[in-house]
Amino acid sequence: MILKPRHRLDTIEDVEEFYAAIQRENLTRSLSEDRPYTYWTIELYDQANGIRGGGGLGILAADTRRVAEQMNVPLTLVTPFYPREFHQKFEKGKCFDVSVPVSYADFGFELIDKVNIKCNNGLVELSVIEKEFGSTRILAITEPNFGELYSGDSCGDHRLYQEVALGFGGYQALKLAGLKPAIMQLNEVATFFAALARLDELASNGMDFYEAVVYTRKHTLYTNHTLVQAAEASFSYEQFEHYVFPNLRSKAVRKWLSDKFENGRIRLSSVTIEIAELRSGVSKLHARVANYRDLSGEKVKFRAVTNGIDLPYWVLPNIIKYYKTVGAMDKFCLPTGDYEEKIENIDAQNIRELKAQGREFMNQVLQHRPDQNGTVLHFEPNELVFDFKRRFVDYKRPWLPFTDPERLKLILENHNAHYILTGRVHQGDSRMTLKLNEVLDTIKKDKFLSTHVHYIADYDEELARALSVGSNISINIPIVGLEACGTSWEKDVGNLCLLVSTHDGGVADAASDSYLNVSGADEKEEIESMYTRMEEAACAWENDFDLEFWEKRQLARYLPIISGTRMLKDYLDYLF
Repeated sequence: MILKPRHRLDTIEDVEEFYAAIQRENLTRSLSEDRPYTYWTIELYDQANGIRGGGGLGILAADTRRVAEQMNVPLTLVTPFYPREFHQKFEKGKCFDVSVPVSYADFGFELIDKVNIKCNNGLVELSVIEKEFGSTRILAITEPNFGELYSGDSCGDHRLYQEVALGFGGYQALKLAGLKPAIMQLNEVATFFAALARLDELASNGMDFYEAVVYTRKHTLYTNHTLVQAAEASFSYEQFEHYVFPNLRSKAVRKWLSDKFENGRIRLSSVTIEIAELRSGVSKLHARVANYRDLSGEKVKFRAVTNGIDLPYWVLPNIIKYYKTVGAMDKFCLPTGDYEEKIENIDAQNIRELKAQGREFMNQVLQHRPDQNGTVLHFEPNELVFDFKRRFVDYKRPWLPFTDPERLKLILENHNAHYILTGRVHQGDSRMTLKLNEVLDTIKKDKFLSTHVHYIADYDEELARALSVGSNISINIPIVGLEACGTSWEKDVGNLCLLVSTHDGGVADAASDSYLNVSGADEKEEIESMYTRMEEAACAWENDFDLEFWEKRQLARYLPIISGTRMLKDYLDYLF
């Protein structure tokens, strides 16, 4: 059976047909146990398996692998295992980072063997470890001095070493495990060296160089998660002489790569674009506006494959069960053909009952996650909870609700509400550390805010899930044009939270009236809009009609978008 190029998702029969094709002959001609879909990522955020990432990129990687396992798609995720990780501590009113060691053996990973890469005129020995999950596996490389995720400057020697180790070491790891990649998905430019290793192997084993380039390009997908090319790292020719060129056997590949330098430097995004014929962005908006150009100066076109989440993992099980019971979701966690009609059967009583169950789960997690005052938090089902749970970075603007503390205080007072703030500052980001501490000082100075605004340190996967299932209103207010996709908001929509958001990233896949939209001609107007929308969201939770209206609208617009099953299906459609 031949798959249609653009397979529809609007009937159960079509979905059944697609998955039957996956399980039978069509895709298995290209994908098999020893010829898997290989997914390359510099970070993986999978706490169950002891790998702690830095944010959305790592969470997305974990979701993709789990969805592939559920779909029985042969997928191997290749990533580093960092022997040290950063955690956030809160003491004496201030936040700071601490580095702690972790061991892969404690999480069930097995050592396969060792491989070597060349760096700085010497050999570096890398351990290859793996863990299998049904049709999928995590294949990781590590060594004691590998350091933490994103340690050092993005253009520094250690970062380049980590990326080279992942690419050349990870490619050797595949061969060591007896695997040959059917497709290589490069998530961000830090994984470029995996495709370079493949090109070098083909060219040095007798394939004509230009044929090797064509083959590598046709079997490589570059997934970009960053909107602006200028934000990508660049390295000097001298750095490549120390870390990259020693690992290349083909003189033709070395010449090809050398020619990509301009004024003694190379931007990894430029060469990643050159080595991958398939290119995807992670939302419709991102694919449309991402400003990337190839070496000839032509603007690069990206195929939009909006990020999705592993719904069974992130959404409260009883909510998933409810979606299926009312007929809005099928067994693949995709919307049914008449899901919009079925969503109309959802009522406020069901929403409140399900959120009360989520609140119970959230309270269990919060028992060992005290706030900035050392208070162990517990919220009753009738208490309204706002949250902001995203990386503490400039463009996401976590401080915006604290621009006018009196306005925030009034909203919380009027609605018996609390505000939970959590998010990690990137290690070494002194500016954002200062911003966070300024927000904490603002909270501390006000008696009411200090007991109704709760900062929870060391934001992680556990806390993200707890707040998604247990809070009522989620705040997502990035500067419009700077968010590639985001997936935190998807977890909120799936868990029946009301979304207060700017129209950016994946949120912009649907119309701006799909949620409580924050907008304005400038930041001053946006701030006013944000407070107005927060007030409206709080009132909606006090009124069954308004609550049903917004919940149904969010689900009708976003249920197809947030599905990780849909995301992986879109990738398979694109690749095969």
